[in-house]
Amino acid sequence: MSNLRRSCFGSDPMGVELGRVGASVFRSSAKPRSIKSQISDGDIEESSLLKSQLKSFGSVLPYVGVASLGAILFGYHLGVVNGALEYLAKDLGIVESTVLQGWVVSTLLAGATVGSFTGGSLADHFGRTKTFILDAVPLTIGAILCATAMNAETMIIGRLLSGIGIGISSAIVPLYISEISPTEIRGTLGSINQLFICIGILAALVAGLPLARNPIWWRTMFGIGVIPSVLLALGMMFSPESPRWLVQQRKMSQAEQSIRILYGKNRVSELMQDLNASGQGSEEQDASWFDLFSSRYFKVVSVGATLFLFQQLAGINAVVYYSTSVFRHTGVTSDVAASALVGVANVFGTIIASSLMDKIGRKTLLFTSFTGMAASMLLLSSSFTWEILTPYSAPLAVIGTVLYVLSFSLGAGPVPALLLPEIFASRIRAKAVALSLCMHWITNFFIGLCFLSLVTAFGISKVYLGFGCICLLAVMYIASNVVETKGRSLEDIERELSPPI
Repeated sequence: MSNLRRSCFGSDPMGVELGRVGASVFRSSAKPRSIKSQISDGDIEESSLLKSQLKSFGSVLPYVGVASLGAILFGYHLGVVNGALEYLAKDLGIVESTVLQGWVVSTLLAGATVGSFTGGSLADHFGRTKTFILDAVPLTIGAILCATAMNAETMIIGRLLSGIGIGISSAIVPLYISEISPTEIRGTLGSINQLFICIGILAALVAGLPLARNPIWWRTMFGIGVIPSVLLALGMMFSPESPRWLVQQRKMSQAEQSIRILYGKNRVSELMQDLNASGQGSEEQDASWFDLFSSRYFKVVSVGATLFLFQQLAGINAVVYYSTSVFRHTGVTSDVAASALVGVANVFGTIIASSLMDKIGRKTLLFTSFTGMAASMLLLSSSFTWEILTPYSAPLAVIGTVLYVLSFSLGAGPVPALLLPEIFASRIRAKAVALSLCMHWITNFFIGLCFLSLVTAFGISKVYLGFGCICLLAVMYIASNVVETKGRSLEDIERELSPPI
């Protein structure tokens, strides 16, 4: 990035030199050659920077891809029960028990809360790659139990184990990706996490297509989850450990080896110096949970937890979980197709966000995202309230919902999981991410639990209006509390936000 800045800043002197040349064009030809030389040097520098970025991207991408299997499993286990619930309820004899069906759905979220909270401690103690390997155990066993369950109890245990697995994944996937990604493309690579969660949800929808012809296909749907779990464990056996964690553990030779694998031998000295200069190689021990609430770290930790709180209180999961019911209520002919459109909008928006993350920045995307979500909720609320809009309530419900999900996927969805590992100091990073994601899962659980009751008590229009107000509060909070991290190394951010005492 420094080469690029030098090239850009060099344009003003070049403009002055061009003016001088124009005044003395007949006196000398030396200056035009000098200008060409400067332009050529700038092109070479930009070309070298581009080649460096592409090389970094190519060397790190395979390991980001392996880690993203955890994100796919996150989305898949969240979405797989939606299509399968009706069929597994018949097969397990719980059609008449909405309570047991509710446990089958919600146990995953309870397990995820536990998993996200423990994922940070595991990552600090065993390292990032070994925690991924350990995480594959509950993910694999959970999928097998769900696929072979002959009663509700076994299914619930399987869902609990799967939930613990995706909870751990939700904490360590963004953590690992942020720590191994080069600064100049960290935003793009970090947003891959959210993209693959969306892909996992879509994969679950696609996996449910044969259910209409084969009612016991639901077992295969859950069994499919074993494949990426095993691939995740195998892939992590050959993936480099996070150099930042290794330096924190004072395993310098291993850190150098990881840097050599990830970025090439030419950057070993430079990055090791930066890691040590940031204080990560100091005598400070790994932080305890109580350290997160110390004066040194509390402000930055509160930002992480609050972003996830706003993300969920803004209503995304209520909109996604119950979009089919809302579309049906407004008279949309093909409610399933409309909900599929919502899923496509989520993926499309995330792809756009990944291309913009390192160009316009995290804070701008967050600000734009929550503003768009607030406007979409106002549109939805109005379509249910204003009599003049009643004839158009069905198309407005679809348009408003799609715009809301698209706005969410541009910032509120991918940015928090990317931004948090960036703003947290290395010694608290794993635990702080875990604490923030614990807030995510708890809020997610209560939104899912209370949404229909709130709709019954106040009406869908007022509930959506409430979500819109929360989005506006998020915009104000982001404007005054969130820092921009685009183009800055993790060590530079740490030195600013969490300086040594």
